[in-house]
Amino acid sequence: MKEGIHPKYFEAKVYCAGCGNTFTTGSTVNELRVAVCNACHPFYTGKQKLVDAEGRVDRFKRKYAKNAAVATDAK
Repeated sequence: MKEGIHPKYFEAKVYCAGCGNTFTTGSTVNELRVAVCNACHPFYTGKQKLVDAEGRVDRFKRKYAKNAAVATDAK
């Protein structure tokens, strides 16, 4: 490896704003502040909110069924 072209590598301390969790990782900066971490992220904790897409699909079909009926009546 060439000398002087690579950044310094630190054992960085990571601070989570969401839950206050702290841990260490490797990085080119001394300190990292993150909004969410693996301890509070909904995907990893299993507390994910699932959106009811079925209601949206039904509403879409009703809306465009009315438009299709109006279009066929106009012909």
